Amino acid sequence: MAKTKPQIVVTRKLPDVVETRMRELFDAKLNTDDRPMTQAELVEAAQTADVLVPTVTDKIDAGVLAQAGPKLKMIAQFGAGVDNIDVDAANNRSIIVTNTPGVLTEDTADMTLALMLAVPRRLKEGARYLVDHAENWEGWSPTWMLGHRIWGKRLGIVGMGRIGQAVARRAKAFGLAIHYHNRRRVAADIEEELEATYWDSLDQMLARMDVVSVHCPHTPATFHLLSARRLKLMKPSAFIVNTARGEIIDEAALIRMLENDQLAGAGLDVFEHEPSADPKLIKLARENKVVLLPHMGSATLESRIDMGEKVIINIRTFADGHRPPDRVLPSML
Repeated sequence: MAKTKPQIVVTRKLPDVVETRMRELFDAKLNTDDRPMTQAELVEAAQTADVLVPTVTDKIDAGVLAQAGPKLKMIAQFGAGVDNIDVDAANNRSIIVTNTPGVLTEDTADMTLALMLAVPRRLKEGARYLVDHAENWEGWSPTWMLGHRIWGKRLGIVGMGRIGQAVARRAKAFGLAIHYHNRRRVAADIEEELEATYWDSLDQMLARMDVVSVHCPHTPATFHLLSARRLKLMKPSAFIVNTARGEIIDEAALIRMLENDQLAGAGLDVFEHEPSADPKLIKLARENKVVLLPHMGSATLESRIDMGEKVIINIRTFADGHRPPDRVLPSML
């Protein structure tokens, strides 16, 4: 007798190759028009599916899980972060949560370096100027469009996991001195490879860095980790880059400091109240004080396909009665 395929609900449009494979392996309900689901639609999905496949934009909170049907046994997140899912509530209902770690590392690190260059070297401003003034551009000038070099500067990495280490490797090649703060000190061989200096005090590190780059996950413990008080510790000549989660930085405090020239600039791929970006940040971008991107740090076709393959492996492993390789437990957060 043929084994019944698990019913899965996918909340957003995924790459065609991933959706095709899901249709082959599972009884898959796809979101072909890519319209974000409402909370009511997420509840309906949780009531009918064996496996829910959400993304970081779907809020799977205790309210949704309280209304989940008895069939729902797994939430296979299409994404590395799980701050949109109440993992405790899922665990209490014996619903397994998985994610897709590792496959976003290199692409996110690439984008971080792009922002790290774009802000002090005024790349966006220069590109925009040429598009807007191509007909009357007078050419190179020794004192025009001057930015700041990053070679020889100190980089402070907040969160030295996979992405933080990938950023450090790239930044070291660009001549930056690597410093980091992490919940736990990394292995000695990694520190030696990266020539990295560990700071157990985030406050002390922030006060001494030229560039700060955020790479820790968003959890209750890291909400506004870079608070107004901590941001004020940074040098007025320093730049800050965030490709992790917007909630880690007190965005209102950051905006005030940028408006008052208490920081040299910022490169942000994430925002505290996504999908909204604060109008004050947009204004700062128009004034060339910040570079803003629409949460595209991991947006490569390769990473999205790799993410989909991880989701499929997690579901198939669970359906076969084994522990999924990327299970997320409350104790891990």
